[in-house]
Amino acid sequence: MNVSSSHRPAISACIIAFNEADRIGDCLASLAFCDEIVLVDSYSTDRTVAIAQAMGARVLQRAFDGFRSQKQYAVEQARHDWVLCLDADERVGDTLRASILQARDDGFGTAAGYRFARLSEYFGRFLRHGNAYPDRVLRLFDRRRGGWRGKREVHEAASVDGHVQTLTGDLIHYPYRSLEQQLAKTQRYARMMAEHDFARGRRATLTALVLSPAWRFWRGYLLRGGFRDGWHGLVYAYVRANYVRQKAIMLWMIQHGLPVATPPPPED
Repeated sequence: MNVSSSHRPAISACIIAFNEADRIGDCLASLAFCDEIVLVDSYSTDRTVAIAQAMGARVLQRAFDGFRSQKQYAVEQARHDWVLCLDADERVGDTLRASILQARDDGFGTAAGYRFARLSEYFGRFLRHGNAYPDRVLRLFDRRRGGWRGKREVHEAASVDGHVQTLTGDLIHYPYRSLEQQLAKTQRYARMMAEHDFARGRRATLTALVLSPAWRFWRGYLLRGGFRDGWHGLVYAYVRANYVRQKAIMLWMIQHGLPVATPPPPED
């Protein structure tokens, strides 16, 4: 049963961004059904802020100190308790928008949050198999019962205390502008994850160095059908396996006291 409009929960969309002038407009347009849009910007040097403000978003600027922390800050600045969290390279698809609106019109029932599939575009093709899909993410939730919790600042995930339901439809994802950008991004994430794992007491082994990347590739490409996405699926599986390899190597280096990142030059 639909809730009357006067008692219908409001939704705040929460986004974080840095130099996303080429993508932020489409992201914001897909969120037009929300009651407000909060964008936390990490001092972009392009037109990200101007575009967001022109499209009606409430823009706040904050120095970046981690993906999880930045997203939680955005949630805390929202005017409404139900929040929908997106990255600047994501858009709410038509079917997903209809599912969100139906859940809202029903007052969100007893759910504390909702997850849905994320569909990623990869250099001209949407990946619908392998490790890339359905990649379900929890992005719509009641902040009174959860948020971006934990200590991990990369590959962060929201969590809630209570029942989580799954909505139909896809969150459309445009993660990479180029292969070079993807490789640089995965290397940065691999270092961040290796540092996080080391701080938690995890250690790499020679067996993991050899087997983990191979398992990631074969699990995604063969067992989960990544080959059905053609050469796009093959390249994606290779790059993701390389990420696992980089992370394992970096963890191995860190635990043996060897340099992973180039230190900044000494000050004069």
